[in-house]
Amino acid sequence: MDMVQAEYAVIGGSGTLSSNFPLGAKDSGVEILEDNLVFDTPYGQSPYFRLFSVDGKRVLTCRMHGWRAGVSRADASRQIFWVFREAGVKRIISEGGVGTVNHLLDPRDFVIPDDYLDLSVRKDVGLEGRYLLIMRDALCSEIREELIKLTKEEFDGRVFTRGTYAVTDGRHFESPAEIAMMKGHADIVGQSICPEVYLAREIGACYAGLYFVVNYGEGVVKEWSHKELEDIFYDDAPMISRIILNAIRHLDADGKCVCKSLRKETLLKSIYDPTDGK
Repeated sequence: MDMVQAEYAVIGGSGTLSSNFPLGAKDSGVEILEDNLVFDTPYGQSPYFRLFSVDGKRVLTCRMHGWRAGVSRADASRQIFWVFREAGVKRIISEGGVGTVNHLLDPRDFVIPDDYLDLSVRKDVGLEGRYLLIMRDALCSEIREELIKLTKEEFDGRVFTRGTYAVTDGRHFESPAEIAMMKGHADIVGQSICPEVYLAREIGACYAGLYFVVNYGEGVVKEWSHKELEDIFYDDAPMISRIILNAIRHLDADGKCVCKSLRKETLLKSIYDPTDGK
């Protein structure tokens, strides 16, 4: 399939899964342009993408981080970000449900993290390896500011404007001992922000995320209920969709943030380019 063009992208997680994003927001400014798009990538066939516009801005989106049976999560991430790069994506918003590490957080709190802690084994997940990726200010300040402002306007609960997201491999939830190990080092835990944050920097795109607390981490405060988890997924998805769509409305494709300056040409070029110096 021929590549499409879009300057914005949304990586859908569990927060919007039940709302058929972006349709669940019932936003009159949204138009579906193409659906069920699949692309051949160097890492295998991509997941399904949807191309839509919001007030004329073209947006690519996929569901559940591209995860699906028979495809490793590392390859799913590579497929998605290869497509984003080829499509010309400059701004990426991710979302998802997370568990707590910090005992002061409760289900139905929003967190817009400003840092991450990668405890996964998916460390060496990249595209061609051409760049040195500086992970200072890893999460785009401009996207974060918009998400914070719009979440506070849309939501009358608690919105935390910073925090550290710890990443584990999944697909299982974490054990009490694993959560205890993270205490003092992270506030929330999930399975998606890495390697996405690395890959976004590698393709020169800005990236930030909006995360909804859906359960207590094991051993934190009290045992959580699967029924409450289900209710959150179904009840709050339209609100999360509206926040993301409005953020896209407010964000210019070319930001004034520092994100692009934190990607440098690698000093190990000859390792990646066998023709270097010939």
